Amino acid sequence: MKRNLARWRVRAGYPVSLLYFWLARPHWAWLAAGTVLGLAGITIRALAAGYLRKNEQLATGGPYGWTRNPLYFGSAWIAAGLAVASRSWLAAVVVVAYFLAFYPATMRNEEAALTARYGEPFREYAARVPLFWPWPPRPAQTAETRFSWAQYRRNHEYNAALGTALVILLLVAKMILFGH
Repeated sequence: MKRNLARWRVRAGYPVSLLYFWLARPHWAWLAAGTVLGLAGITIRALAAGYLRKNEQLATGGPYGWTRNPLYFGSAWIAAGLAVASRSWLAAVVVVAYFLAFYPATMRNEEAALTARYGEPFREYAARVPLFWPWPPRPAQTAETRFSWAQYRRNHEYNAALGTALVILLLVAKMILFGH
């Protein structure tokens, strides 16, 4: 069941996005506050992407020393920003419900895949670093502990920034066109 939920994350995002936009009642002050939260999330995701070498190496450096899922933690900040920017309790509930419906299952699926791939090194890392909520950093267990812009680009993390910017621009357009 959890694996099926994780697979539906992207597909479900489209109708959820439409519902979010329909419910949103943006206003400049709320957009500004939501944008600040979203930028924090984009920054967290960008930092994490610069350390992530998918299917090559277990990432434990940088933000991965604070949380095993800094990309999803950054996504939570983006989601919080979009919830605030909507200026709608109903839109915020939709965002939170979507996040809670899909991300815990996705994280658990990834945990199983990383355990299968890396075995004991991953189990030791998981014992030291929390799944989601960051905690003070632990020493990295990999040779590569520096951020890499090239890795950020290889991971296509700029798409999160572009997607967030698009949502904010659409909220601005809705506010201007429909006077919210």
